[in-house]
Amino acid sequence: MAGKGESYNEAIEKLRKIVAEIENNELDVDVLSEKVKEATRLIKLCKEKLFKADEEVKKILEELE
Repeated sequence: MAGKGESYNEAIEKLRKIVAEIENNELDVDVLSEKVKEATRLIKLCKEKLFKADEEVKKILEELE
């Protein structure tokens, strides 16, 4: 697993790869649960980054008023 320094785009790219592997039945059953756990971690990371960016944009816009 990657560290907290992972960017949003890196996380999205990893998610795309995992989804493609699942859709193409490229994953062994023994690996599937680990990939799902990794996807869950990546989704949470992206959600947090999007929420933080949204809050920062709202704060900036409020300062402009």
